[in-house]
Amino acid sequence: MELGNSLFHARKSCGLSQEEVAEKLGVSRQTISKWESGETLPDIRQSKKMSLLYKVSLDDLIAFDVDVKEIQQIIERTSEEVEEKIDWTRAWGKKYPILLKYQKEVNTSNYAVRLGTMIDELKSEYGYNELDAFLVLKDILAAVWKNRKKISKI
Repeated sequence: MELGNSLFHARKSCGLSQEEVAEKLGVSRQTISKWESGETLPDIRQSKKMSLLYKVSLDDLIAFDVDVKEIQQIIERTSEEVEEKIDWTRAWGKKYPILLKYQKEVNTSNYAVRLGTMIDELKSEYGYNELDAFLVLKDILAAVWKNRKKISKI
């Protein structure tokens, strides 16, 4: 996404008008319009002020993706009660069909024991509670996956 479009979507997601942003930044509404249309670019100081105003990092502002931001906001607003009602395997299985059939093919108990051991190790070594240890292990698995994808592209 180009910078102007990113600026537009970031402003809109905060519910601010061009006039409101212009007033807070000490510039004209036309300046905001030119930045959002890509006609001109804000300087680094103004960009930093906008990132603070829109409550996103400067990096996120430059590459603002409205879909990602909306998903993040939905996650933040989702209660534990709602999360418990969601069948995540079925939901993700629409995109990744393997999730709907692997249980019939894989000896899951073997992997569950080994993963449980890793969770216990994280709890013991770092004092994490059960959920935190699980989330750390999940994050480690995601990092391993990203790294393997990178290596396979080389």
